[in-house]
Order: sequence, then structure tokens, then C-alpha cells
Amino acid sequence: MSTTEHQVAGAEADDEHGATTLPTEAPTEAPQTEVRRQPLAVYVPMGVTSNYKPPKASIDPDTSKSWIKRAYPIVASHKGHFLVALILSFVGLVLQLQIPQFLSDAIDNSLGPHHTVPLHFYVYWVLVLGVIGGVAGYFSRTSLFKVAYDIEYDLRNSIYEHLTRMSFPFYDRVQSGQLISRANSDIRSVQMYLTFAPLILVQCSIAVVAFGYMLATSVPLAFVAMATMPLIYWTGIRMRKKLFPVSWVIQSRLADVATVVDENTNGVRVVKSFAAEENQLRKMATAAEKVQWAYIRDADLRARFSPLIQNLSQVGLVFVLLLGGYLVIHGHLELGAILKFNIYLLMMQAPFMMLGMLIMMGQRAAASAGRIYEILDEQATIVDRPDAVDLVHSSGDVRFDHVSFAYGTESRVALSVEDGGNPDVLSDFNLHLRSGETVALVGRTGSGKSTVARVLARFYDVTGGAVFVDGHDVRDLTLTSLRANIGVVLDEPFLFSVSIRDNIAYGRPDATDDEIVAAARAAGADGFIGRLADGYDTVVGERGYTLSGGQRQRIAIARALLINPPILILDDATSAIDVKVEQKIHSGLRVLMEGRTTLIVAHRLSTISLADRVVLLDGGKIVADGTHAELLASTPLYSEVLAQAATAEEAAAVSDIGVEGDVDVSGSH
Repeated sequence: MSTTEHQVAGAEADDEHGATTLPTEAPTEAPQTEVRRQPLAVYVPMGVTSNYKPPKASIDPDTSKSWIKRAYPIVASHKGHFLVALILSFVGLVLQLQIPQFLSDAIDNSLGPHHTVPLHFYVYWVLVLGVIGGVAGYFSRTSLFKVAYDIEYDLRNSIYEHLTRMSFPFYDRVQSGQLISRANSDIRSVQMYLTFAPLILVQCSIAVVAFGYMLATSVPLAFVAMATMPLIYWTGIRMRKKLFPVSWVIQSRLADVATVVDENTNGVRVVKSFAAEENQLRKMATAAEKVQWAYIRDADLRARFSPLIQNLSQVGLVFVLLLGGYLVIHGHLELGAILKFNIYLLMMQAPFMMLGMLIMMGQRAAASAGRIYEILDEQATIVDRPDAVDLVHSSGDVRFDHVSFAYGTESRVALSVEDGGNPDVLSDFNLHLRSGETVALVGRTGSGKSTVARVLARFYDVTGGAVFVDGHDVRDLTLTSLRANIGVVLDEPFLFSVSIRDNIAYGRPDATDDEIVAAARAAGADGFIGRLADGYDTVVGERGYTLSGGQRQRIAIARALLINPPILILDDATSAIDVKVEQKIHSGLRVLMEGRTTLIVAHRLSTISLADRVVLLDGGKIVADGTHAELLASTPLYSEVLAQAATAEEAAAVSDIGVEGDVDVSGSH
């Protein structure tokens, strides 16, 4: 069985996954390379298919459109429930407008001197209208909130989908707190406006319908009652212009606070180890004070304009009483008409109050939408070419052909952390890893060792030359299939806040318990896992910090071994592991690396001993290539690098005594 047989997509996936086991002996021959053209099938690297329900629509990519027009496709995808909510809301408002008419008629026809209609007739009608209006309001609110949560779901998943497609250079530049803020509070601001703005506008339409009823009763009195409307409109425009920049500042500074909190949470061990709590509190207080200033400025603007918008409509009551009273006294108008006009004006106060809130929500939403679009408009730099092919079965032949690379060559966005241009990390780098060969990369810090591994997995694209896998430029292969054939173990392993079993099975969620245990044994992790209270069901803390560094690395190695990749990258993967434990892991790795192409970024002499040959890097170039003994005898720089690494390792061992050994731990270190 080939080393990547379990990774084949489509109908083959189930059968191959069912039969894939962690090899216990070296394969007899290297698998043949198989390349599949797209789009015959979608490459599935894992043994399970996702039941994820993607959003029905996403943001319009046309940046020339207004933010509302760009968000319209998401709203339109839920138009069914949205229209039901708006129509029922409008029906309920129209029914409410009938009540003043019935009250007016009751005063004129039942309480006046004529008594032409029994009073209970109007009482029944008011009760019926109230019940129907309540039912309409219930279903309107139910439909509206369903739409609200659906829109929030679509926005949140659209931005997360986009983030999953973004390349490593993007994450090198942005701050996680900025992303968290934009994916939470900014999305909520946009969702609130997209959902409730149409409802508020429908409720404000009560003014138009009520004005029609007023005109039908008395044209002069209707125009007098609505005389303050132009002033309300002008005040709203002024308020909108003043609030927009303040709303942007608020959202930006909230993101700054989120960044401080995120960095202090993730870096709490650094903060405490330097006793820097007071310094971080001052930093947090400074960020909070900036938010406070923006909120106070926002409140000041609201205090100026909101009372005008909310109370100018009440001035119409004075005009109605003056003119209406005059008309009633002189017999030109019925007494009930004055009551009807006053009730209409009182009913319109709530929509006008909401109109002020709508303006404030709109400015906050516009600012938030701009910050969200800033992310969505950023394009990934590492993408599949239109004619990219799937690498299904790989023999593991890797070649670096005149590769050059420099970090920081990508475009910037406003949320990025700016930095200057960087020199080449790799320069005219040439290296050939034959199928099944194990090569160790050795060099000083900053010589480009880890970068070699990153461009192989196409975390970054080379700026010159090319990287080939089985004769294919990695840029001509689909990212999913390329990375599915490469197992990577980093020097700083990341674990998720789930069980150890789930962490090991991250690349193969369908793996059996026997396969998971076999991978853990090969990585030297089964011993300490068995001593934990819940064994493989033990849930690790955030980033795995409830385990020691060595334990985290062993789980990361097991995670990579479980996917059984034809190409394995060990980026200083045993640096935090006790030497005695490392020897046990190496005995398992020697068997597992046979027939598998392995690239080892190494500092320890014990790790270098795993390699068939050693490559010495200096200044982004290969300065020596051969066995350990050959380089030791012929290259003084090699001996110097090993000596420096040994000194650093000895110093680290002294500081980590009792911490990074193979011990059972239950708390943070």
C-alpha cells in the first residue's frame, strides 16, 4: 500500500482510509506519482466530508458600489422571510391607524348628542384590531429575528471562509485582535442595520399613511401637523455627517482594545515572567481611554441631535390644537377630528425617535462595513493556478532549482503591521531530495533553514527559481493535494483545545483508536498520555499549555505521522524533548522515515544522525553537502555551528530542568 493511499478523493477515499494503517516496516518500493487534472473531482485530503452549510450569498466584490449595495446579495438571499416580516409589520401599523378613526367616530356618533351608533360597536372593532395587530406583530418579529440571525451567520461565515483562504503572508502582517474585532463587533453592527433599518423605515412609513388619513379629514390641519417634517429631515442629515467619522474611530479603537486583550491572553506567560502586569495595565488603560473619548464624543453628538429629531414632531401638537380648536369652535370640524390628529401625531413620535436611532446605527454600520470589506477585498497571494493539477500519489522526489526568496514582498492593507523591505533569505538555492532520502539542514540562526521547509509546502511562493515535487512545479499543483502529501512538524507545535485523541487525529478525523495509539507510540507520546487522568480523552488547555513543550512536540509528531505522508518535514521538531526520550522517538522515526522523503531542520547532533546526508546553509546558500563525518572533517563552519547549537542547548537544558522532561503534568508551566 502506498504511503498516501488514504488521501485519494472521491469514491476511492472510503476504501483506502478503511485499510490505511501506520506502517511498522519500510515499504518495499516507492509509490508511483499520480497526477489528476482538475476539475474531474474535488480533492479530499481527509477521510470525512464536511456537512458545513455554506452561506447562500456573500458580499458583492464590486468595490465601486456603496456598502449597502455590496451587502444586498446577503439580504436578498433571505428575502422570503424578510418580506413576510416587513409586510406583516406594515399590516400591523395600518391596523393601528384604524383605531384613532374608530375613536373619533365613537366620540362623534356614540358620545355626542346624536347617539346614532351603539358604543359597543366601536369597542368590538378596537378589540378585534388589537388582536389581529398582535398576531401580525408576533409573526413579523419572529421572521425578522430569523433573518437577523441568518444574516449574521452568512456574514460571519463569509469572513471566516475568506480568512481560511488567505495566505501566510497575510497573517504575518495583520494583528489577530483586529481580525477578532472585525469578525465580531463589526459584523454585529452591520447585521443590526441591515435587519432593522428596513423595519424602522416601514414603521416610519406610518407617517405617510397617517398623513393620507389627515388629508382625508382636513387638508389645512394636515399640512399644519406635518410642518416640522422638513426641519427633522435637515437635522437628520447634519447628524449623519457628524456621526460617521466618530463611528469609525469607535470601531477602530475597540479593535485596538481587542488586540491588547488577545496579546495579553496569549502571551500571559511572557507578561508574568517579566512581572510586566502593571505595564500591560497601563497599555490597556490607554487603549480604553481612547475608546472612552470616542464614546463620549458619540454621546455628545447624540445628545445634541436626538432630542431635536424626537421632539420636533410634538411641535405639531401645538399647531393642531391652535388651528383645530379654531375650526371646531367655528363649526368647520368635528371634535373627534382633533383627538384623531393628536393620536396620529403621538403615534408618529416613536418612528421619529427610531429614525434618530436609525441614523446612528447607519453610521456605525457604514464604518464597520468598511472595516469588514477591507479584509474581504484583500486577495490571497498563494492560490491555485487555473490549470493546477492534483498530486494524488507522490513518490516524494523534491528539487529546489535556483530558488530565491525574501519575506515582506506582498502588498499591504490598512489593518496590516507595516514593515520595510527585507533582503533575500534564500539566494540561488539548489537542493535535490531523492525519493526516500533523509536530508538534514544545518546552519546558523537566520540562515534560511525553516524557509526551505515553508516554500516546499508553499506557505510562501518563491520570488525566483522553482520548487519541484515529482517533477511538477509546486505552483502547478493544487494547494490541498500538495499539503496533503507533506507532513509538517514545527518547532513550536500548536495544539487545539480539544482532547489529545482529536489533536492527533486532526489530519485524519476518521482514524481508528488503534491507528492513533500506533502514531503516538511511534512519536514516544503513548507513555505520558497513558499516565494522564483521562488518557487520550484528556482535553489540553489553550494551545496545549497544560502539557510540557516536549509533550506538545511529541503529539505534533504523532499528528504528522498519522497522515502517513510521503514527504515529512521536521522543523527542529525534537528541540524541546528530553535527550533520553528523543532517543526512543528516533528509533521509531528511523523505521518510519525509510522509503519516505524527510527534510530535517536540525540543531542537535542526535537529530542530524537520522539523516542520510547533511546540507550546511549560510547566507541563504548551500556551502557544504555531504555526510556528517565528511562535513566535520572538511568544513570548519559546520563544526562551529554544531558547537554553538550545543552551547545553546546546554543553556536551555539548565533553565528547563524539571519542566520539559517526560513527566505527567496537569497544569501550566
